[in-house]
Amino acid sequence: MIELIHVEKYFKKPIRGKGVWGMVKTLFSTKHTLVKAVDDISFTVNDGESVGYIGANGAGKSTTIKMMSGILTPTSGEILIDGKHPYKSKERNAVLKTIGVVFGQKTQLWYDLPLTETYDLLRYIYDIPEQDYRKRLGELVELLDMKPFLDAPVRTLSLGQRMRADLAAAMLHNPKTLFLDEPTIGLDVLVKRNLIDAINKLRDEYNTSLILTTHAMSDIELLCKRVIILDEGKILFDGSLDEVKHMFGDKRNITIQTVAPIDPAAATDKYPIDGVASEGDGLLTTFTVDAQKVKIDVVLDFLLKTYDVSDVKLSETGIEQVVEKIYERNKAAQPQSDSAQDDIPTEREDG
Repeated sequence: MIELIHVEKYFKKPIRGKGVWGMVKTLFSTKHTLVKAVDDISFTVNDGESVGYIGANGAGKSTTIKMMSGILTPTSGEILIDGKHPYKSKERNAVLKTIGVVFGQKTQLWYDLPLTETYDLLRYIYDIPEQDYRKRLGELVELLDMKPFLDAPVRTLSLGQRMRADLAAAMLHNPKTLFLDEPTIGLDVLVKRNLIDAINKLRDEYNTSLILTTHAMSDIELLCKRVIILDEGKILFDGSLDEVKHMFGDKRNITIQTVAPIDPAAATDKYPIDGVASEGDGLLTTFTVDAQKVKIDVVLDFLLKTYDVSDVKLSETGIEQVVEKIYERNKAAQPQSDSAQDDIPTEREDG
């Protein structure tokens, strides 16, 4: 469904002089630096596959989404959506009818119009048959619980209502591919969970391919089985979510609450404990254990017999911690001089 082949994207950044006069000179200057936002990335996404596209701020995630949706044109390389180029004028309209896009910080809805009129406009834009449109809209309104605000102007909607309305707008023409760029940003826990449940149902029912960018790793775990990790425009990792979790071992946290402060030395001497954290005046202690090295039930049995335990909690190491370690390992492997602009001329002059 989606194929990226050695895609690169550069942006020109004017070289600005100091002070007001320097700013004026910049308006007429042709000198600039080239910033490499996306650096030779290649990957494919199959029909019905869900991919988490994650990275730090400035890693190139949104730039890639904009290229795949035809908003930006790659500097080099090739992008194919169902065999067509989204950024070429002759193929753009055909591609746009097969994709849906939701930007968490931008809306595609008309600010002063009620949602019903907005959706009517989208029906004409996407040339959706009347019968299909009514059926599809009814399903989306029910699934996303939009009936209470369906006739309200967009400007009166809360953030959670607007995000549901934006998702419905993106799915109205039954796209084969859905791009979600931070769709849950700013949402409260309940609204976020309901939105994620709706996305999962829509994806499963219509076999929609999904690419999700977000800083909320919990969203990735709920929506995606595969992740692509990006840093400074380059792909650091492309594989299953389980592979990411196992890259640094299958870490589990065993947290015990004790009646009195404890010395964890007995446990760390007997078993390969990867880390110990204590809080609450030493009454709450967390042992981090690699399940690939030692059985969790064995360690737990030892802790219960060794310490006076009043409560216990088991949890997996979050994907946030694993991704953080991947970034740290990548930074440590890079020379100090590396930057997003390596191998790019620091100054160019057009003409």
